[in-house]
Amino acid sequence: MNILGDYDLEARLKQIRDVIFKNVPPEARLTKVEFEGPNIALYCEKPQVLLDDESVVRSMAKQIKTRIIVRTDPSQLMPPQDAEKLIRKSLGDEIDLENIIFNEEEGEVVIVAKKYGPIGGPSSPLLKQIAQQTGWRPVFVRAPPIKSATLKGVLSLMSNEGNYRRDFLREVGQSIHRPLIYKNNYVTIKALGGFQEVGRSSILVETASSKVLLDCGVKPGAVSSLDEFPRLDTLDFDLQELDAVIISHAHLDHVGFLPFLFKYGYRGPVYMTRPTFELMALLQSDYLDVTEKGGKKPPYGVNEYKKALLHTIPLEYGEVVDISPDVKATLYNAGHILGSAITHLHVGEGEHNIVYTGDFKYADTRLFQRADTDFPRVETLIMESTYGAKNDLMVPREEAEREFIDAVRTALEHGGRVLVPVLSVGRAQELMIIMADAFNKKLLPKTKVHMEGLLYETTALHMAHPEALSRQLRDAIYYDENPFMHENFDMHLRIEDREKLARGEPCVIMAPAGMLTGGPALDYLKYMVEDEKNAIIFTSYQAEGTLGRKLSKGAAEIQLEDENGDEKTFKVRMKVIPIEGLSGHSDRKELVQFVERLRSRPKTVIVNHGEPRKIEDLAGYLRYRFHVDAVGLEILDTLRVYRSRSRGSPESRRMADADPPEGSGPISCISLWGSAAGLGARLAPRYGFEGERRCLDSTLFPGEALKD
Repeated sequence: MNILGDYDLEARLKQIRDVIFKNVPPEARLTKVEFEGPNIALYCEKPQVLLDDESVVRSMAKQIKTRIIVRTDPSQLMPPQDAEKLIRKSLGDEIDLENIIFNEEEGEVVIVAKKYGPIGGPSSPLLKQIAQQTGWRPVFVRAPPIKSATLKGVLSLMSNEGNYRRDFLREVGQSIHRPLIYKNNYVTIKALGGFQEVGRSSILVETASSKVLLDCGVKPGAVSSLDEFPRLDTLDFDLQELDAVIISHAHLDHVGFLPFLFKYGYRGPVYMTRPTFELMALLQSDYLDVTEKGGKKPPYGVNEYKKALLHTIPLEYGEVVDISPDVKATLYNAGHILGSAITHLHVGEGEHNIVYTGDFKYADTRLFQRADTDFPRVETLIMESTYGAKNDLMVPREEAEREFIDAVRTALEHGGRVLVPVLSVGRAQELMIIMADAFNKKLLPKTKVHMEGLLYETTALHMAHPEALSRQLRDAIYYDENPFMHENFDMHLRIEDREKLARGEPCVIMAPAGMLTGGPALDYLKYMVEDEKNAIIFTSYQAEGTLGRKLSKGAAEIQLEDENGDEKTFKVRMKVIPIEGLSGHSDRKELVQFVERLRSRPKTVIVNHGEPRKIEDLAGYLRYRFHVDAVGLEILDTLRVYRSRSRGSPESRRMADADPPEGSGPISCISLWGSAAGLGARLAPRYGFEGERRCLDSTLFPGEALKD
């Protein structure tokens, strides 16, 4: 983080204090003002004075343009033992209370319970009453009906490291509120990963005063480090100069490389939704475990993994926060997986607005509401194109669900077993709901659905956040009609059960990885692939180069490890059934509708997260249909989308004005820069990038490197 000298910081602090001391009533007995990340915290001996008249707080927040939190001065907090007794008595037995955790550093009490009961919701009058009586600020955390080690571990980590979190949040606040140095501004976007490909998503957004990283993922199944990780080696500054990292969702291709930043000096904040935070904790831990078991050295260790968690600041959808002196961020529902978010960046005083979709679904599903499109303004849109080609039109969802149920029923009735490779987050839970409904309607014979790997934990976290699910599913969970708890579902498998299940009675087996890049699905596959009664059903995207893609395209033979760990060739005799229409990604029609229904039409659209043909196809159509500057960048390309002082129009332009070389693609002439200085010099040996450099202030073909 860029923290300036004491003189500048003190000037900003004085400005904030002057507003606060002028407006806070004396009877509130204000004792101190603290930075807490993007917020300002007011500690009062009588906080109720401000809480009863919220107009005072709103007025101050408007003047200093920062969110304000009111807390009780530590001297006025009820002793935890007495406060716990009062809380238990107030809430009664209806909420099925699991735990009460006191965070003395922030004056918060975390109430972990399975039901809302008399609370009714997060803004309950009962919670306000507890705050008035105890001084502690209650935070309600819903516990799932099955135990979640992830949720317990995250809450424990945050509680045990309260002092560290307090100091970290103060430092973040100081960095955010440092004065601006430059009046003239610019905005550039650098492609570090996830361009002309699916995987290792990472984008650097830079202004005259700020550097913000959007996503930091890995590319599962990549052959080399050069292709597996974002190209952080090309950054010509140290990671500690980053102001913020924003994570769109918890899939590893968007978050898997995040802890690496902390290994090489980053100490700033990471913003994401709370469900993404919990899923990230689970999936990154599993990534470390799987990588080590696969005989590879992980790019980071447990310490960096924990550091990433401790530096996370969870946000609610629609919550506007300052993340640097000249950038505000807001997260919106993306409809892709639990907690997935579209990021809106507001630069300066309305100078430029960027919307980054991450992965999104612009259609209602059994799990989620469709992605939001109601952004105040957007000049630059960065959008995915996983299914961006003109022929990527999915069948109606109801038809896809029928096709899935018919395929499962047919295999079961012929005495076979059904393997469904799934991503642990999203697709698995969607299929659970579909099958629960089919069982209830007698569309499937009564049989067990066995779930492997992380599905127990990820499903538990879905049940912990019903407020983030579709209205119908949320209400079902609230009223104890939870489809995830259907009697036919078995989430307690052991490794030693795999062969028995794969060769036993007809059943359904759901197991990661969704693209067959690893995980327990490979074990089941080797036992099942040569039996013609069995079936494998693909319901999600299969990336180029994966075993899932090979099988779904009709491979007659595949190579898998046998029981002894030796590679063996297996004949593919089982039925291979790809089903489209159940994806958590938008198809071509939905991608276009998303752009069409934006409240504000962007001037520039940057298309990423797709195979080259799909990116080019979608960008070309958007140019034709909406008359926007739609482009597909290459890895390492940098595009200036705004500058406040320039020749001609200040809006979206390429960094160089030369004509594109023949055959070089739609965005082939962009000024690229980078050097072996700073971070790049230190990362090159680890990445294996020695000898590669970028040309400073030169115009190159996209992705081209100069070799020594």
